[in-house]
Amino acid sequence: MSKSLPYSKKDIHYDNAKFRHRSCFRVIAQSVLTGKLKRDCISCSTGKFLVLLMIFGLAYLMVTHTSPGHLASNGRANGNRNNQEDSIIVNGASRLKNLLRRPPRLPPRLPPDAKGRNSSINLVSGNVDFGSIWITRQQKVKDAFLHAWSGYKKFAMGYDELMPLDQRGVDGLGGLGATVVDALDTAMIMGTDEVVAEAGSWIEAHLLERISQKGQVNLFETTIRVLGGLLSAYSLSGGEKGMNITHQGPKPTVYLESAKNLADHLLSAFTSSPTPIPFSDVVLHDSSAHPAPNGLSSTSEVSTLQLEFNYLSTVSGDPKYSVVAMKVLDHMKTLPKVEGLVPIHISPHSGQFFGENIRLGSRGDSYYEYLIKVWLQCGSSSDSNTTYLYEMYKEAMKGVRHLLVRKSIPNGLVFVGELPYGSNAAFSPKMDHLVCFLPGTLALGATKGLRKEKAMKNNMLNFEDLENLKLAEDLAKTCFEMYSVTSTGLAPEIAYFHTEEFSEQGLDGGNKSSEYVDDIIIKRADRHNLLRPETVESLFVLYRITEDPKYREWGWQIFEAFEKYTRVDTGGYTSLDDVTTIPPPRNDKMETFFLGETLKYLYLLFGDSSTIPLDKFVFNTEAHPIPIVSRK
Repeated sequence: MSKSLPYSKKDIHYDNAKFRHRSCFRVIAQSVLTGKLKRDCISCSTGKFLVLLMIFGLAYLMVTHTSPGHLASNGRANGNRNNQEDSIIVNGASRLKNLLRRPPRLPPRLPPDAKGRNSSINLVSGNVDFGSIWITRQQKVKDAFLHAWSGYKKFAMGYDELMPLDQRGVDGLGGLGATVVDALDTAMIMGTDEVVAEAGSWIEAHLLERISQKGQVNLFETTIRVLGGLLSAYSLSGGEKGMNITHQGPKPTVYLESAKNLADHLLSAFTSSPTPIPFSDVVLHDSSAHPAPNGLSSTSEVSTLQLEFNYLSTVSGDPKYSVVAMKVLDHMKTLPKVEGLVPIHISPHSGQFFGENIRLGSRGDSYYEYLIKVWLQCGSSSDSNTTYLYEMYKEAMKGVRHLLVRKSIPNGLVFVGELPYGSNAAFSPKMDHLVCFLPGTLALGATKGLRKEKAMKNNMLNFEDLENLKLAEDLAKTCFEMYSVTSTGLAPEIAYFHTEEFSEQGLDGGNKSSEYVDDIIIKRADRHNLLRPETVESLFVLYRITEDPKYREWGWQIFEAFEKYTRVDTGGYTSLDDVTTIPPPRNDKMETFFLGETLKYLYLLFGDSSTIPLDKFVFNTEAHPIPIVSRK
């Protein structure tokens, strides 16, 4: 039950482990027959008269009164409990039995998804069908995906991204048709066969040619979006004994050959560098590579390539991809850290971290994400040669809790801040929306993808795991409140938190009814929304692990806000310039990750947990599911 019964032990008479109320008549009768009142009443004529009156009254009730009895009937069907209340009409002598012993009328038992809610319950029939609610909501997400794809197909097919207001495409990621590849496995998971066929046919007809002819691309962005998307599509279409959830599009080998061809070009970022740290940019048409203009690589970018390159080695049988990618993490293991935390820049020339800026937002985020995910991908056993990654992850999370976690005032939202000048300098209460990947990563690291209930039953969670899981839930709430505190219900790109040391007036999110309107500060330059996925990603992981329905409800509220303010009638969805005003000014950009990540995570959040299970797949940082394959 969602709440404890409204009875205390003193009110309950236990009989064969079934509790029943002692009837009012039994209490009075026992007192009369055993107490001093019995002797006093029988010794006087008035008492005798009252006893006779009571006997005649009881006889009258038995003969003429129809008493409804209520039985609590509980049943289970597909995980839901249905309550029925049956009326019992008693005749003859059975009326006395029902009068003397009436079972308690228990409060109805709601299914887990109904806790804290009373919407969509049929109060007339007593039936609760929460499964159909989430099926309907999942279909809404699928409809949104089809609307987004229709705009892209109509105005930008083959371009990297759609500008839905100008109704044209733009190549901002090197011209490899990034939206096509990023959206493909989402279409497979949703069962949108037409989109799978369109995207797959485009890849078969155009991608290899583009790989050989295009110019500069970013190693990180191309790996997570295009290479990751191709590998996931290969697995989901049945490659390497994959799931084969679609029969549309080309044969799986088309995706694998495209992935190998692309990776062969990207390898120059590793081979051109004098250290294990790769250069940031690759020129595709001549397979050359060079560092960024400042000579540095982002820590997160060089350490967020391994899931993809490892899986490519597994399915291609060629270890070269995994070898160069894992050398990056092997090298990082040897570098000095601050309680497991690392600066956001690293030099490919020296192989050393550069600067002191420590944060889990941009340029730092997915370093921590891939520590745990690569370990999980490689088998997560104690004798694995990647055990050092798990140790690095645990140390880093201790550092996060010690150095970066704070609470806001006045209402105590837990957030993760930054150390822009190192651990010995001032703390900044700044939190990128990108940091909202962390709740999901913490939960995944705690249970290794298993449901919390199962992990606890198997004694798999130690104190540190439980501490990380609690932090994950606290941070997920904060990430959700970054949405609900704004006028549009959509989060800004960056938020600051009111602390004893930091405060700015007049920069709230616009939703004056929010409990946390005074806790969250949104500066004018940070009020844009890019349709990012990190919060719904964490809601998805936390729901899978805890089965707490609030994460689904939060996700639905976020989806409704996307529908209300970012949908473009002619097709597609647009980013926003300011989430604190209504109507919000629009920014005219549909990022590839809206189809590849945001809508995918929402769809999975509202669906069955057996779809892409977390103990069988790891999602790369672009939400492309990669099978967990133990390395031999």
